[in-house]
Amino acid sequence: MDKLNNNQLNNIVGGSISLTGSLVSAFVNGIEAIMDVGRSLGTAIRRLVYGYKC
Repeated sequence: MDKLNNNQLNNIVGGSISLTGSLVSAFVNGIEAIMDVGRSLGTAIRRLVYGYKC
């Protein structure tokens, strides 16, 4: 069995998609922000339609 030298080790490429924790967290935070906007919009529409006031 041959051992790889440093140049060969540096040329090794990993998988095509690497999901890091920070990338997943950013995606989840974006989805949560979109959902919050939807909730706020739904509440505003409901207040207009039914005449609710705070």
